[in-house]
Amino acid sequence: MQAGHQEEKPEALKASMDRGGVRPQLQQEILSLAEFHTYPAPGVLIGAFMVDYAMELLGVSKGRKLYGVCETPKCLPDALQILAHITIGNNRLKILPIGKFAITMNIPSEDPTVDAVRVYLDLKKLKQYPVIDVWYANSPAFDKKTMKGQLFDEIFRAGRNILSSERVRVSVKKKKKWTSIT
Repeated sequence: MQAGHQEEKPEALKASMDRGGVRPQLQQEILSLAEFHTYPAPGVLIGAFMVDYAMELLGVSKGRKLYGVCETPKCLPDALQILAHITIGNNRLKILPIGKFAITMNIPSEDPTVDAVRVYLDLKKLKQYPVIDVWYANSPAFDKKTMKGQLFDEIFRAGRNILSSERVRVSVKKKKKWTSIT
């Protein structure tokens, strides 16, 4: 992981997660995620909580085959890849760049539609966390040089409290046999 600032180093992240009450298993996953992403971007940190929450809502554990849709190409897809093994390469991740910080996850199904859960960053709940709010709004009031440590602390303290969810149904595309084109 490229730790450019003190607060980005694994030891500092761990201390911040401890202060925020993040459970040990999720801490390890967040550190792995930050390593994969090359640094602990706020979006991947929030994304870890989103994937963890969605998996709980689905009632599934690690290692279960899952599918996902990500509504932004920024940071959030990496959380799906590392925490849930939902990747573009295994054809279980779709990225729809509509600009929402949201994911939808579901289990496999032979039916044409399946129950899924959508987890999103709730802008109303975000107002309770002013540092995350100004960062997410891309406000000039957020100074990443002086406020990054505060931002990490607030993300870990907020955890799932800045998220909302809804049950949705998604279409299932039948897997087609792959053929070589030469």
